[in-house]
Order: sequence, then C-alpha cells, then structure tokens
Amino acid sequence: MASSWWLLPLMLQALHGVTDATVKLNNGGFEDLVIAINPQIPEDNKIVDNIKGMVQEASAYLFGATQKRFYFKTVKVIIPSTWKTKADYQRVTRESYDKAEVIVAAPYLKHGDDPYTLQYGGCGEPGRYIHLTPNFLTNDKLLDAYGPRGRVLVHEWAHLRWGVFDEYNDDAPFYSPGGNSMPEATRCPATFKGSYVVLLADGTTRPCKVEPKTQLYESGCQFIPEKNQNTPTSIMYVQSIPSVTQFCDKSNHNTKATNMQNKMCNYRSTWDVITTSPDFAKSTPQRAPPPSPTITLLQKQERVLCLVLDVSGSMGSSNRIGRLKQAAEIFVLQIIEAGSWVGVVTFNDAATVQTHLRQISDDSVRKTLAGFLPTSAGGGTKICSGVRSAFQVFLKKYPNTRGCEIVLLTDGEDNQVNSCFTEVRNSGSIIHTIALGPKAEKELEMLADMTGGLKFAATDSLNSNGLIDAFSGISSGSGDLSQQSIQLESKTQQVAAKKWMYGTVSIDKTVGKDTFFVITWSASTTPPEMFLDDPKGKKYRTKDFITDKTNLRTARLQISGIAEAGDWRYSLQNQNTAQTMTITVTSRARSATVPPVHVMPLIKRTHKFPDPLVIHAEVSQGFLPVTGAKVIATIEADNGAAVDLELLDNGAGADIIKDDGIYSRYFTSFKVNGRHNLKVRVQGQGKTGRRIRRQSQAFFAPGFVNNGVINMNPPKPEVRDDDIEVDVGNFSRVASGGSFVMSGVPPGSSKKDVFPPCRITDLEIKPLGDYQFLLSWTAPGNDYDEGKAERYEIKMSEDPSALIDAAFQTATSVNTAGLKMEVAGVKQSFQYNAENLKKSNGTSIYFAIRAIDGSNNVGEASNIARAVDSVSVLNFNWLIVCMLFFFFFFLLVIFMSTAKQLP
Repeated sequence: MASSWWLLPLMLQALHGVTDATVKLNNGGFEDLVIAINPQIPEDNKIVDNIKGMVQEASAYLFGATQKRFYFKTVKVIIPSTWKTKADYQRVTRESYDKAEVIVAAPYLKHGDDPYTLQYGGCGEPGRYIHLTPNFLTNDKLLDAYGPRGRVLVHEWAHLRWGVFDEYNDDAPFYSPGGNSMPEATRCPATFKGSYVVLLADGTTRPCKVEPKTQLYESGCQFIPEKNQNTPTSIMYVQSIPSVTQFCDKSNHNTKATNMQNKMCNYRSTWDVITTSPDFAKSTPQRAPPPSPTITLLQKQERVLCLVLDVSGSMGSSNRIGRLKQAAEIFVLQIIEAGSWVGVVTFNDAATVQTHLRQISDDSVRKTLAGFLPTSAGGGTKICSGVRSAFQVFLKKYPNTRGCEIVLLTDGEDNQVNSCFTEVRNSGSIIHTIALGPKAEKELEMLADMTGGLKFAATDSLNSNGLIDAFSGISSGSGDLSQQSIQLESKTQQVAAKKWMYGTVSIDKTVGKDTFFVITWSASTTPPEMFLDDPKGKKYRTKDFITDKTNLRTARLQISGIAEAGDWRYSLQNQNTAQTMTITVTSRARSATVPPVHVMPLIKRTHKFPDPLVIHAEVSQGFLPVTGAKVIATIEADNGAAVDLELLDNGAGADIIKDDGIYSRYFTSFKVNGRHNLKVRVQGQGKTGRRIRRQSQAFFAPGFVNNGVINMNPPKPEVRDDDIEVDVGNFSRVASGGSFVMSGVPPGSSKKDVFPPCRITDLEIKPLGDYQFLLSWTAPGNDYDEGKAERYEIKMSEDPSALIDAAFQTATSVNTAGLKMEVAGVKQSFQYNAENLKKSNGTSIYFAIRAIDGSNNVGEASNIARAVDSVSVLNFNWLIVCMLFFFFFFLLVIFMSTAKQLP
C-alpha cells in the first residue's frame, strides 16, 4: 500500500469526527452530549428530573451568553444498570461513563458539592469531564450559594469545551491594584460591587482590615457581592448573580486580578479565548431562538462481547498464535467482568463461530470459554468475515447489535477491510482493535475510530508484554471500578539458563480480591522454578501454580480470598535455554465501598511531526488525587524500539497544576512513522492527594448584599485532614494507554534539532523593595522538557499585552547577565533591579520569559507574571509615619516653649 497510509485515520476523523460518542457541533447546536450517572449512586428519580431541568435551563442561558451562537441540541443521560428498568430507557450503544462529558458521582471530598471540571491542558484546550454530585442536583438549598443549576452547567461547559479558567481565586482572593489604592477582590470585572467583611462568631460581620505587611486584607476577610449589579459580566466569576449573562471581554477584562484565567491565558479575556476556538470559527449567530434540547435516557445493560481472532497463516510466525492464547486466556479468565456474555469467532479466509454467547456466571464458564481459544493458524486474512460473524453471534440472542462489543485482533493485511465500513458504522456496536506485528492492516484503526472503540498495538518483541497489556486494558467503561480488573504488574525480562528474575509487587489496601499471578515463558516446555512469598511470609512454590495443558508456556496462581496487603516478593529461575519470561499480576477492588487506586493514561488521538506528543497519566483514588508516585511511560514503536519517560506532577512544562495527581510530560523521541504503543507504570508510596479542592469549579457565594443588608449563606463544610490524605500503603499499577499513529517523521530526524524549549508556565514574581524583584520558574529543556536550554530572554512592560508572543520581541528587555541555565525541571530564580522604574509609585509591572536552545529554536513566551512594588507603598506609609512624628514633635516643642513662658 502507499507510504501515506498513516494519514488515513486522520482523514477518517476529519470526515466522521473522532468517535460517534464525541459531542458534535451542528449549526450551533451541540449534539450527543453525554451525562452519565455513576453505578454506585443509589436510584433517585429526582436526579434524572433535575438533570433534564438543568439542561433545558443551560441551553437558553448558553445561547444568550454566546451572542446567539450555541445551545444544547441533543443530550443523552446514561442510567446505571443497577437502577430499575423503565420503558423509556433505551439501550446504551457507543456511549459510556468513561467517555461522558458530564458525570454524576460521589463528591471529590467528603461533604463537598462543588461542581468542577477536570482540566489537563492549558488555555484553550478542552477538559476531561464535568463532575456534579447527586446532592448538588437534588438539594435545592445549594441554589443560594451556586445559583441555578443551568447557569452552573454553562460555567463548567466553558471550562470543558473552550478551556477557559475561573476569574476568582480562593488561594489568592485579593490583589493590590497598585498606587495607594485599597486591595480589591479577585474578580472580573473590577467594577463588580460588594462588601469586604469578616464573619464573627455571633453571626454578625465587621469591615475587613488591611495587613500592613502585605497591603492585602486580613485572613478571614470575604468579599460579599451585591445581589443587584449594574454589569452583565462575568459568568466565569459568579454565575449566580441574576444580572450576569455574559463572559468578560476585552472591554471589561480585569488584567490585575490574580486568577487562573490571567495566569493560564496570559491576561486574555474568557470571551477572547472562546471567540478564537474552532467552534466559533464554524458558527454564526442564529436568527431564531433555539429549540428545546432533546434528552434521551439510556440504560447500560449486561456486557455483551465477542472475541474476533485472526488465525491466518502469518499468525504462526513469531509464536503469535501462542501469545494470542496466553493473552486472550488472561482476558477470559481474569479480566472481563462476571455476568458478561462472551462469544468467540476465529477467521482466516473465512470465519468460524467457535462458541455463541455464554454468560460468565462462575469460573467453570470462564474455563470453558478459554477452551475455545485458537492454538493453530493457517490460511489468508478476511477481517470483514470475522466482523460479520460476530454480528450474527449477537443477533442469535438479541434483536440488534447496538451496544455490543467486538475485540478484533489481526496481524495481516486485507485490502477489502473497508467493504464492511458501512455495516460497522450502522451496527451500533463498538469495535476494539489490536494490531499485532508490523504488517497489521493499515485501516484497522478506522474500525475503532468510527465506533468509539479502544485501539491497541503489540509488536513481535517479547520484551514488552504488549499483547497481554492490550487485553488487560479492555474495560467495560461502566465507571464501576469495584468490578473491574486492575493490572498491578506487567514485567518482562530476558533470562539466561539457570539465571533468575526477581521482583516485588505491592498489593495495597484498596485491592486484593480475585488476585492472579501469571508467569509466561517463550521457549522451553519446562516451566521455571517459581518462588512467591506474601507479606506475612506465606510461601507459594511451583507446585501451587497451574499450567494449562493447551498452553504449556503459561502458569497461573490464584490467591484464595483477599490477598494480603503489602509487598509480595517473587523469584523465578529459568531452567533451560535462554528465553523471555514475563509476570503479570491482576486484582480487583478489596471492597465495593472503598475505591481502588486507579491509573488513566491519556494521549491525543492523532499526531504529526514535529508537533510534540503530550502524555498524561491521572493517578487517583476515587476522585482524590494520588501524589508523590513515580510514574514511568513507555512508548514502543511497531519495530519494537521502546523509550521510557518519567512523567511529572510538578506544575511545569506539560503539567499545568502541581500536585493534582495528573502526571505529564512531552515526548519528542520519535524515530519512525507508524503505530506506537503507550504503557504506564506507577509505583506509589502510599499517600493520596493533599490538595483540598479541584481547580476550575463553580463559584460558591458566601452570601449576598441585598439592599444594604448582608445575608450570609450556610458555610461550606470544613474539610478534615483525614478527608484529603489517606495512607493506602505502597502500591503498583500498570495501565495501557492504547496505540496512536505518528506521521510526518522525516528520515534521519533524530539528527536534527527541530524541537524548541517548552513554555515556562510557572513564572512568579516577588517584590523585594527598592524596585528589586525576585523572579522564579522551573527550567525548561533543550527539546521541550528534556535537556538544557541555551539562554533566556526576559521582557518587562507595564502592559501585559506587550508580552504575548506576537509582541514579545519588541518589549523592554531585562539584563540577564549572570543568569545560568539549569537542566529541565530544576527550580531557578533571578534577582532584577528595575532602576528605570524608580520614578513610578506602586505601578503594576509585568514580566515574561522564554528560552532558546543551541539551534536557535525559540520557545513560547511564558505565563505573564505581575508584580506591584509593595515596598513603594510601604515607603509611602513610612513617609506618613515620619511626617506624623515630626508634626507631633513640633507640637511638643511649641507646647514646651509656651509652658516656659507661663508664670
């Protein structure tokens, strides 16, 4: 086939969207927005009723807020399978909890109901999901603090869809506007009216005091907005005020506010970010009011899945058929959830139904299904015949194929695979694809893309365990982690004869049910000697492992009951010729009420050189971030070459927020075009997240001023330390991030330096007095966040717009003499004396920095940091004190002189 085949998935996505489950924009109307209720939520019809009302209200509010451009056209609500079935509930097809734009689930923190949006990327980049709690949707008392639910949804939708940020800041609620002005509340616009008060123990309030040292209001001060405002902005500040119907724009944006919008978007207004989005470019104002949203209720049924496995002649090479048996057996025996219906189809020149659907009711059914997995190969490759046979397997039990899943594995080429594209697209089924080896059909990923399926790739290299990882990564997407298998270990090693493979697997307090240790080896029919010790010293040996008679190179040990929490140590001795050995460990949640530590890798779906690849891995327990873990991403090309990359949660480079449990990094070490596979390994030291709240959340109004009277809302529940930090013990996790296609990599690209240093995102300024400033930031690299840059450029201005990329070069330069370069990730600082500003008094000064590498590749300008020379204000205060001293001294002298003249 032509060498440009790697562009085909990109072309398909351009024609059909990323997946059928993705929100689409059609003539201003957002279609197929998915709101999913977590299976752990008890049945409550009020949740569904209020979701409907929220969406109706949000659509009209969004239409007005976007100047008649956007509204919600069709919305799908996923009802958990644990709720009672109703006649108006349709079957879920390609929608899932894991891919929903809005999820309804337990609070991020106990007793906390803040609606928030999880944002991985920077300004203008879409978020992951909006999180609403059941209490937020059903407790009308919260409306006083958050405002109408529809308004809250629009606030969060702007986070999710357009990548804007909040215009308030609980961490920096006030800022100094400069000069001799009083502090102001962090808000947009600056003209938003309110009172600054401290709430006293008896329920009364008093005016706030200014701290002389910081020139900001004292701790405990709150800004209480007036209920009746004379401004329609801004939705990203306080959505609950009745007059607020618009986003801040260039005319009223508050560039002095110390909020995330200014930090992340370089002082651009929220409306400016929205108007530069792809949505805005594809829209025009509507002449007529929008129709009411169409809301469809869907319910997840039992999982129905068919394995469609290639047994063509090429599967006999590189022991692919044997590795298929090993990996698919793990899926059937350990991974797929109990209660699922599973069938098996094999194909070469034609397809054969090995077994129709069987429900997994106990381990005996799993073993029966494993017996239908193929062990021999021969013939040609006709992928569509396998897919069509799977449809027939579904239709034998169900009236249609909607919502059914296919796991399609193939290693061969088939130039007729597009002959069934129309059937696949219309089937309503989901196809997960596994490309095995370097010659797997180039259009294979299209089947996954058009159906919302997962995509995996596995090479012939035995050093990656990629095929087992692929099958282990095929989850139901139901959101019920208590039922899903979790991979704790996946390790390979080339072991010489009579040599050992050692290791430790940490089983933490959140898992331990249905725990399996699986050992595989590549050459010998004689199993290795296996030694496994649990944390309390209980010993398992070779005789305790079961070797499948049809798969002589796999041994499996199932731990009865709940596996002991702690470190499990294993030693494997190879008995014969040198060979590759692997160990895979899976388990499930220890309890249905305690969420397990979970890893979610995330990458962009398409990539073209030299655009950098950003890899994220969210590590969490429930919704609580897990910090302090060591996270290693392995990127493997289809030729078997693999590169390890440590992901960081340091708030620098590709990582936008420090200690939020989202570990991120740029990856630039591409050598070839084609499929690449992602695997993430996490080793934790036991502490879950220490952040007390998520960023990007709806404003909680502490109260309102109404006709001059302050009415306070009930305060938020206090967060206890044990709510935000839990010791789960050491833990191990391995997760597959699926596969992606890289294109445009030129020959010999590894010898050319085409990547600039990454953008600095954490520049901070601290005034030192006498117009001296301390600048600090995290060093970027030579290639994004790898290596060391060559030099810095620092610019300053009294106008932040002069420091964005387009104008950066013409802004005033800062003398960086003596500033040394550091390796990426190192915290740097630089002291600057702004002598040319000594005539100013309390002026706001803005700084930005960018790095340049040795090949003159120029990085983007950093976030713009603002400083007010507070010392100038303090000097002014000292001047007042001195004047008062001399005034009273003068009065004293006059008094004493007058006293001497008296008789």
